Amino acid sequence: MQRFTTSDGVAIAYDIGGKGRPLLLLHGLMAHRGFFDSQRPLESDFKLVSVDLRGHGQSRAQGLRPTVERIAADLSELIEHLDLRDAIGIGWSLGASVLWRVLSGPASHRFAGAVIVDMTARVLNGEDWELGLTQEHCDARSAAIREDYPAFARTAGQNIFAQPIADTKRQLATWAGEQFALNDPAIMGAVWNSLVAGDDRALLPNITQPTLIIHGEKSMLYGAETARHLASALPHASIATFERSGHAPHMEQPELFNAAIRDFAASLPPVHQTEQTA
Repeated sequence: MQRFTTSDGVAIAYDIGGKGRPLLLLHGLMAHRGFFDSQRPLESDFKLVSVDLRGHGQSRAQGLRPTVERIAADLSELIEHLDLRDAIGIGWSLGASVLWRVLSGPASHRFAGAVIVDMTARVLNGEDWELGLTQEHCDARSAAIREDYPAFARTAGQNIFAQPIADTKRQLATWAGEQFALNDPAIMGAVWNSLVAGDDRALLPNITQPTLIIHGEKSMLYGAETARHLASALPHASIATFERSGHAPHMEQPELFNAAIRDFAASLPPVHQTEQTA
């Protein structure tokens, strides 16, 4: 594990390994960089940079109330610090919203492509939007985080997987819930509230990097129409549907996921010769 200190003094934990085109792995709400352990085989061909987002895992932020915007600023600073070039950003859920902000900012030129894993451009539904979650769903989640976070976290760990959970994934689902429960409820509530308040729709048309949209067909959060919206809103996007996955295809079908990343990377222009491979 390595640490990077942001401009406002928060220590961000990350791992870096492998050689080649950088893959920046950004996890979902309540998760941490360990949720991408199944992607370690990609280190044979890529430089993997997996990050604990502010307030998650070992990137502690006691007393702070992180926002999606501040988390994106952290990542932009880290990207500059590591001098990543021709990278592929892989954003799962919350990580996708963070990635869209990074790709809309000054660090955008450091990316050759993006992968979005089961996310929507706006979490909260409204009069002109029905591809996210209802107000009742969002309110219930906010209340559960406040009132009984451990129980909520354990249930959420189960629900990121396709239902009914396959016997081969039960232990992993239990682990996910246990890891979710280790977080500070106040911090998770703050990030969740920021996510619900956000609306990324206006960002998408200006993101010019080729993008792969990975959708879990059995996701309990977002349906196929949400993925299709992203593919139409982003200038250069395609969809890969994982038929046996829920909200976490990279954990549920890791071999297929890793193969999709390799194929997507192969479709991009070569890494510049100036890219560091160490």
